[in-house]
Amino acid sequence: QVVLVESGGALVQAGDSLRLSCAASGRTSSNYPMGWFRRAPGKEREFIAAINWSGAFTTYADSVKGRFTISRDNAKNTVDLQMNVLKPDDTAKYYCAAATKWRHEWGASRLTDPDEYDYWGQGTQVSVYS
Repeated sequence: QVVLVESGGALVQAGDSLRLSCAASGRTSSNYPMGWFRRAPGKEREFIAAINWSGAFTTYADSVKGRFTISRDNAKNTVDLQMNVLKPDDTAKYYCAAATKWRHEWGASRLTDPDEYDYWGQGTQVSVYS
C-alpha cells in the first residue's frame, strides 16, 4: 500500500511559478517511477512528467517541456514538480501517481499512460489567471 498526498496548489497569475510536492508513505517509495498528471474541467486526464526510481531519467509532455521540472528526494520520500511561466491553460487539478510494478525499470513512452500507475493521490488545484 502506498499513500500519496499532494500539496502546493494555488491561484496564481500567468507568468508566475509554483512548486507542487507529493509526499509518499507506506511501501518504500524510492523503488519505482513516479509521475504527475493533470485534469482540467471537461478534459481528459493528461500526462505531465515522470521520473525513474533514482531520478536519473525523466520525461515530459510537449506542452510543459522547458517550463516544468520533475525531481525527487528519496531520503524524504517526496516528488516535486517545479512549474515556471505558468499559463491559463495550465489550470487543472494536479495528481501524483506511483508505478510500483515498474520497480527499477524505465520506459519513457509507456509511463505516459495513466494505466501504468497503480497508486494515486487526491490531487491539488492549480488555477492560473491572465
